[in-house]
Amino acid sequence: MDITGRVEALRKIMAEKGIDIYIIPTADFHQSEYVGEHFKAREFITGFTGSAGTAVITAEEAGLWTDGRYFIQAAAQLAGTPVELRKMGQPDVPVIEEYLEKALPEGGTIGFDGRVISVKEGQKYEKLAEEKHGKIQYQEDLIDAVWKERPEISGKPVFALGLEYAGESTADKLKRIRKEMEKHNADAHVLTTLDDICWMLNIRGDDVDYFPLALSYALITKDGVELYIDENKLDKALKETLAADGVKLHPYNDIYEDIKGLQAESSLLLDESKLNYALYKNIPDSIGKINKRNPEILFKAVKNEVEIANIRKAQIKDSVAHVRFMKWLKENVGRTRITETSASDKLDEFRMEMGNFLRPSFGPISAFGAHAAMAHYSAVPETDAELKEGSFLLTDTGAGYYEGSTDITRTYALGEVPQKMKDDFTLVAISNLSLASVRFLKGSSGLTLDYAARKPFWDRNMDFNHGTGHGVGYLLNIHEGPVGIRWKYRAGEVQELEGGMILTDEPGIYVEGSHGIRLENELLVCEGEKNEYGQFMYFDAVTLIPFDLDAINPDMMTSGEKRLLNAYHEKVYETLIPYLTEEEKDWLKVYTRAIEE
Repeated sequence: MDITGRVEALRKIMAEKGIDIYIIPTADFHQSEYVGEHFKAREFITGFTGSAGTAVITAEEAGLWTDGRYFIQAAAQLAGTPVELRKMGQPDVPVIEEYLEKALPEGGTIGFDGRVISVKEGQKYEKLAEEKHGKIQYQEDLIDAVWKERPEISGKPVFALGLEYAGESTADKLKRIRKEMEKHNADAHVLTTLDDICWMLNIRGDDVDYFPLALSYALITKDGVELYIDENKLDKALKETLAADGVKLHPYNDIYEDIKGLQAESSLLLDESKLNYALYKNIPDSIGKINKRNPEILFKAVKNEVEIANIRKAQIKDSVAHVRFMKWLKENVGRTRITETSASDKLDEFRMEMGNFLRPSFGPISAFGAHAAMAHYSAVPETDAELKEGSFLLTDTGAGYYEGSTDITRTYALGEVPQKMKDDFTLVAISNLSLASVRFLKGSSGLTLDYAARKPFWDRNMDFNHGTGHGVGYLLNIHEGPVGIRWKYRAGEVQELEGGMILTDEPGIYVEGSHGIRLENELLVCEGEKNEYGQFMYFDAVTLIPFDLDAINPDMMTSGEKRLLNAYHEKVYETLIPYLTEEEKDWLKVYTRAIEE
């Protein structure tokens, strides 16, 4: 059944159930950013494969709302289907709530699966329906009736993450969480976010593509943890470890009924932005709801000393793999047939050789030439371009090692490239280095610091249509709150930066039909000098891979910018040479050579 057939089949069911508008987000039951195969309902109904977007279907219209990372990709994938692209944040494009307000008829019904909609979203839809004297219908997944060959929910095994990697025991983490519960006078705390649960229990799984997470819910009380998970995923040793920390196991879906049985007049700490609407509606009215950000979010964002030491090891591993890949690419392009996919596979081969490699940490982006103008392009057999000299290859990939996750983007010149491409590349490098070199006072957030990356662009009346950076989890989600670097306010990303946090630094340029460039390093937030003006902070770039000097135009750079580039390349060379062969050292020396200031 093609996309048109799927949309029509859904509309038929909507009509039978009296639903005027049906909403399909990109989410699972846990408000995850990325989801397992079973939960890819939005992709199924629209054909759009990007990681972010919401579909809204009515009797006459079908729309997909997605952000600037995916405009080009979505336009291509939606072509020839009844689904219309709605470019979020663009002039004259209504936000979903505005669209619903106009599209919902008087007395109409908004439908959605309440398990994949957040509390705040569900409440907005409920209010919109009430204003039209209508209602919501949230207790059925209509996509399930259309998707006849839907994959089963994952049942893959869960494994323990040892203290040599986690750096803090589950018992100590629970003490910190319960201290926060006491602060808010909470008797219990409900968790549905997979990365928070896995962090708390020092476990990892394989239920979400690329991310080592386990489908589960948790209810933390003053003296125990009720864990809702498929018990078949846990071996005997892990069950015993969890039991020793006061963790009791329950079937995965039982939380929806169990939460109805919370003791009357007790209080429950929850995060409405992370909880799904269906579960929230099952909480008895007699329970006091304390709506606060999950304390685990900040706890896991500030990495401990063991995690930081491991992250540095993981970054060295990945940097060595990238150097070997860059050398191989430069020496073989134009001589051997290499495609976007085979290049990405080759990079992962080098990663596997480094040891303790689990899997890629997200879906790889390997984009040649004009494909790189799509910020989140994903190669498929029909588009898998052969690499040729005269343009760029952009690789945005990551690795999950036991020592942590990486998220790294590099853009490589294949042979001689046009001057315009070199100028664009140099601007992106200047932007990256500018942000990485800032000093700032404790209390600053990413909103404060984004200007350092944007100024080189804005000085030229240019910009890039995505955030500059995001937090990175430790073998968890690759995008991790509560920090980010962007110039526009985004709820959940305005936390002040603290020592031990890891963020990305990834400006870019995207020229439709020609090329795309992005350079991404991970930065560790560090404490610097403390004086009468306050506590100063700085970034330490833990990603150590050359910026391709074949694509640098030194004439565009100030002396200060050249010094930053030379210092970074000196650090790359000195850190990596103990791990390289003599031939690789000689090669790296050329690609980290100082440019004349």
